[in-house]
Amino acid sequence: MTDHEHPGVTIRPREPERLERAHGLDLSLLHPWPGLNTPFRGAWCVLRPGDVSEAHAHHDREIFIAMSGRGVLLAGGDRREIAAGDLALLPPDVEHRVANEYDEDFSYYAIWWEPGMSEQYLAEEPA
Repeated sequence: MTDHEHPGVTIRPREPERLERAHGLDLSLLHPWPGLNTPFRGAWCVLRPGDVSEAHAHHDREIFIAMSGRGVLLAGGDRREIAAGDLALLPPDVEHRVANEYDEDFSYYAIWWEPGMSEQYLAEEPA
């Protein structure tokens, strides 16, 4: 057992070396994580100064949890600043992207769920 594991509890530390470049930013997906079954998906996202994520939309909601730095959320024609400690809720089918116009990294956690994820979760979860 490592320093990060206890019976029934597993802590997955942030590991910057695991970040991969995709969609205009650096990210690390929540899944795969052995033993984890969730009705949602997530990613630790880092935008370096000058980065802009690719525009996209989801069929359902998405939540951003800002962890450090500042960024700009561009969604549905709106421009909103987001900073460490802020939460953002994106409604379904709203095209959005995130920009970092500042001199430091902007780090946030994105959580999304789409139709069918709950059914998949229930089908895989032991009764």
